[in-house]
Amino acid sequence: MEWNLIFFVNSVLLGVGLAMDAFSVSIANALSESTMKKSRMCYIAGIYAFFQFAMPMIGWICVHTIVEYFSKFEAFIPWIALVLLLWIGGKMIWEAVHGESACSGVVEEKTSACRLTFATLMIQGVATSIDALSVGFTIADYGLIMALVASMIIALVTFAICMNGLLIGKKAGNKLGAKATLAGGLILVAIGIEIFVKSLFF
Repeated sequence: MEWNLIFFVNSVLLGVGLAMDAFSVSIANALSESTMKKSRMCYIAGIYAFFQFAMPMIGWICVHTIVEYFSKFEAFIPWIALVLLLWIGGKMIWEAVHGESACSGVVEEKTSACRLTFATLMIQGVATSIDALSVGFTIADYGLIMALVASMIIALVTFAICMNGLLIGKKAGNKLGAKATLAGGLILVAIGIEIFVKSLFF
């Protein structure tokens, strides 16, 4: 593979495709935490971008080292994403229905301001980027430097897309109020199901 325009275009397109789940989750997060500041938004988008950078590189390393075992593990990727997102989304739906805060455990019936924990963001980061492990096969013919650059481009594209998702969710969250957490949970559940179903047919 050579350093040319096609390489950069392909990397950007990969980034756009891989970032769609993180984009939807960003909307869901901002719905339930509509008071977040720009620094908080950058922090959340940065976490997703990091995982979208790390997963293709992990996949690339696996392809060049333990490809046989990685191929067997790949079948479990949709299941992992489904379980993680169903758990997080289901938790948000439960807390929204029962008027509980998804962050502090206190009743917050009149606000959608619910601060996401670091652990929750880590789980979301893994769930929305684990399918990017398969990109390791896509970029298997890249050298180490090219793989790093491609992964970095994917991360930057993810960051930009997630920031937009957070902005959209924040505006909608301010209007939806307490119903925003319920909407966010439903979105996460839908994403988990979509990832799993898509894996069955494509």
